[in-house]
Amino acid sequence: MKLTRRELTAAALLTGALPAVPAWAQRGETVRIALIDPQSGLMGPVGINQLRSAQFFAEKLSGAGNPAGVRFEVTGFDNKLSASETLTAMQSAIDRGIRFISQGNSSGIAGAIIDAVNRHNSRNPGREVVYLNHSAVDPDLTNSRCSFWHFRFDADTSMKMEALTTFIRGEPTIRRVFLINQNYAHGHQVARFAREMLTRKRPDIQIVGEDLHPLAQVRDFAPYVAKIMASGADSVITGNWGSDLTLLIRAANDAGYRGRFFTYYAGVTGTPTALGTASEGRVYQIAYNHYNMGGQMQVWMNEFRQRFNDDFFTGSLIHIYNGLGQAIANARSTNPVRVAHALSGLRFNSFSGQVEMRRADHQLQQPLFLTRWQRVDARHPYSPENTGMTLVPVREFPAYVASTPTSCNMQRPAAPT
Repeated sequence: MKLTRRELTAAALLTGALPAVPAWAQRGETVRIALIDPQSGLMGPVGINQLRSAQFFAEKLSGAGNPAGVRFEVTGFDNKLSASETLTAMQSAIDRGIRFISQGNSSGIAGAIIDAVNRHNSRNPGREVVYLNHSAVDPDLTNSRCSFWHFRFDADTSMKMEALTTFIRGEPTIRRVFLINQNYAHGHQVARFAREMLTRKRPDIQIVGEDLHPLAQVRDFAPYVAKIMASGADSVITGNWGSDLTLLIRAANDAGYRGRFFTYYAGVTGTPTALGTASEGRVYQIAYNHYNMGGQMQVWMNEFRQRFNDDFFTGSLIHIYNGLGQAIANARSTNPVRVAHALSGLRFNSFSGQVEMRRADHQLQQPLFLTRWQRVDARHPYSPENTGMTLVPVREFPAYVASTPTSCNMQRPAAPT
């Protein structure tokens, strides 16, 4: 298969063909990361996949895989999708000497971590920790609640909606939209930004219904689907993830709903199987990566599947290692304070090209991809969950298109001398 220039460049970057940098004292050190996410319950399969992914790429991007030459080591903690369990796990990680915390499943929990990290760092100078957010996408986390110690490697809800509604603007057959989301910070933000951006870009579109449901508690979405169908909606926008998206899609297919779904997480564990062939051509995903990126990413995805009988989808974890490796090399240190200052504003290379950790709010600026569910073909051969189907790129949005402004007023500690 002939690779594009982007794929060749990304392959070289991911395989360690990086600009030469001097070997500093941190070379060979171990950077320990605590991954705190659900490993049990309805959302457990997503968290287990992400722990495997974090450990897999810690192995791939250690040593010669990063410009600092450090080794990454990931320890998983099951937070049971609970804020209190998360804070207990975080304290346990800190007590073990771990100084980098990662989490992503639930923006509500992410907010609790930001508060706890701010409090810990103010009270424990010399023992600071850094929060590496892989998937919690509530825009408030890098706006009203922004923190110097928090870095988000996913694109936030508003960025994804900016790209998604830019696509919808050019689709005249979309006239009636239903919004269904989980009843917590992320779900509220998806609904809010969908309303605001559709009104601005396509004022002719009607929002014909809106629902919020409990997070990870609903087992039968048939009543919700009945409301969608009764509304006459030709399209649904949802930020649901995990079992809440899987069961929603399954109920829609069972009821014979033929409208389009615009999602954030259609490629996540369990959902591809629920989509099956019945959803062909009708389900879209807006995300920062997809299943057919090509190049070295494709090689690693195939290896991940062979090792775990599972699919890799959380590409932000690769961003974390690439960003950390470059920041540590630039800082010439693994000290969390020095690394945080080096990471703030850093431009670095990852699987989608050059990305930037915006200094103003620590929100990663990166391209986004809109994909559509359809059968595999020669150009798009990767089939998640062995469904014979895949997510095929429809449109790529450069970072500047998806970027949204920030209201962050960040308080920055002095850089170490």
